Amino acid sequence: MKVLMFGWEFPPHILGGLGTASYGLTKGMSQQPDMDITFCIPKPWGDEDQSFLKIIGMNSVPIVWRDVQWDYVNSRVGHYMDPQLYYDLREHIYADFNYMHTNDLGCMEFSGRYPDNLHEEINNYSIVAGVVARQQQFDIIHSHDWLTYPAGIHAKQISGKPLVIHVHATDFDRSRGNVNPTVYSIEKNGMDHADCIMCVSELTRQTVIHKYYQDPRKVFTMHNAVSPLPKEIQEIVPRKNPKEKIVTFLGRITMQKGPEYFVEAAAMVLKRTRNIRFVMAGSGDMMNAMIRLAAERGIADRFHFPGFMKGKQVYEVLKASDVYIMPSVSEPFGISPLEAMQCSVPTIISKQSGCAEILDKCIKTDYWDIHAMADAIHSICTNQSLYEYLRDEGKKEVDGIVWEKVGLKVRALYDQVLKNYGK
Repeated sequence: MKVLMFGWEFPPHILGGLGTASYGLTKGMSQQPDMDITFCIPKPWGDEDQSFLKIIGMNSVPIVWRDVQWDYVNSRVGHYMDPQLYYDLREHIYADFNYMHTNDLGCMEFSGRYPDNLHEEINNYSIVAGVVARQQQFDIIHSHDWLTYPAGIHAKQISGKPLVIHVHATDFDRSRGNVNPTVYSIEKNGMDHADCIMCVSELTRQTVIHKYYQDPRKVFTMHNAVSPLPKEIQEIVPRKNPKEKIVTFLGRITMQKGPEYFVEAAAMVLKRTRNIRFVMAGSGDMMNAMIRLAAERGIADRFHFPGFMKGKQVYEVLKASDVYIMPSVSEPFGISPLEAMQCSVPTIISKQSGCAEILDKCIKTDYWDIHAMADAIHSICTNQSLYEYLRDEGKKEVDGIVWEKVGLKVRALYDQVLKNYGK
């Protein structure tokens, strides 16, 4: 089974859960011996793990013919792809793109992030997808999130192969209902063209059916999972102060993640006891507002804002924590609570999150119920038997939620789509 996947992020260079999920899913799928995955991203850095898939950097796919020597191509792209692929792709340039801004290899540059000209990059990515889809051999196309839906549609139109799209979030989640019409139309267009829509939760599936008017028969729930912890992470020794408890929020500090509810709940807890510290790790457009809110509530001395974290740093923070909390207003899935529970950290999540559908050994509150949230934090920090129960049972629960099982479910859906395609 050959799969052409379009994504926007891939570890270790990630900015959110999309990259983590893309890695976990493809690694899980690769356990099937006949699974052959080609994963396209805007800009590889060269340190991605390509042991179980092949990565194509869209910034190394020519759209304008340039007569360049093999040695030069190798010096430019050889650290993450076979230079021969550059020449193979060059044979499949399908239109005159001389009017586009390209570099000395005839390729377009991508930031690999979420720049101000994101819509331009999405469009350019879909142009490049036309070259890739003409050159690669594949049975099915799989597009991750709205950024790559146009690329998936283009690849389907060229190849005649079925398109599966993977909805990791919708703009209804990201915007608290204040939907961007351009983003909505890209999302809906992707869904309309898809032969199968995978959603990371039943919550997201219902949004897709009712807000994007999709046929429920082609929309499926495919919950995320969590990757086993590598040895170096397992060996991190937790740094804990027996006199103080640490309560952690880890994620983008944006409206969707409910950071203000965390600060308000913290203020309520600190009225009962002062020996708890609160950590808000991450960055985002609400960070300064949260720093001000903590100061207004008189709790700035118990609050820490260490900024954006990635890789090992995330696990160092988690392992130092006594409680992890995700108070998201609208969370399509939410992998971070699974990562916290994997590190034996008692966890509180909002009922408005997709992961609440598969997690039981944690405390669930409504995102807006700061009283319940404060009670849960205080109880875990002061009741040793509750702390130990959530710590031990939570870890046991997430150790059974593995990507290999998700990979088998994805495969079953692929088989179903291919069987019915064209009927």
